[in-house]
Amino acid sequence: MRSVPGLHGIRIEERIDDGTYAVSAELPGVDPDKDVEISVDGDVLTIRAERSEKSESKTHSEFRYGSLARSVRLPAGARAEEATADYKDGILTVKVPVPESKTGAHTIKVNRADS
Repeated sequence: MRSVPGLHGIRIEERIDDGTYAVSAELPGVDPDKDVEISVDGDVLTIRAERSEKSESKTHSEFRYGSLARSVRLPAGARAEEATADYKDGILTVKVPVPESKTGAHTIKVNRADS
């Protein structure tokens, strides 16, 4: 991801389990109904979020805000139209079905090219 002024990256974890590609993103302090946008363009999944948080006491106040974004390439054959997203305890998890990959090794024969 290129560095864009005012845009911060989102920390993520990716995994493939049982025919599902899952990406979990740390997004504490956001309202997933209002502040999160998830899109797919071709084979790229993009998560965008806006955070604005304020904490105050009698002598101190602090703002935490900004735009966050992260894009990842989906595995070959991912079915983005069947993707789901859940948000719990500050973690957004997006799951996308992918075709089962074939297991087992494949051997490639080397042909000798004599001069």
